[in-house]
Amino acid sequence: MEGLSLRVEDLETKLAFQEATIDELNNEVIALNKIVAEQQYQLQLIVNKLKAIEPSNIASQSEETPPPHY
Repeated sequence: MEGLSLRVEDLETKLAFQEATIDELNNEVIALNKIVAEQQYQLQLIVNKLKAIEPSNIASQSEETPPPHY
């Protein structure tokens, strides 16, 4: 009976450490998600500013000159 009690105690100890590790990892994932969301927002702002500053380099179909072999 003593051996079974030690095994249960060992499993409980391992479970407690695993739960603590899972909580730490979960908190880290939450923090990283916040960072990624902020970076995506900032990147979108930069893209919008660049689009506003620089006109498109691609000519519209009506402005496009025909190729030389026509």
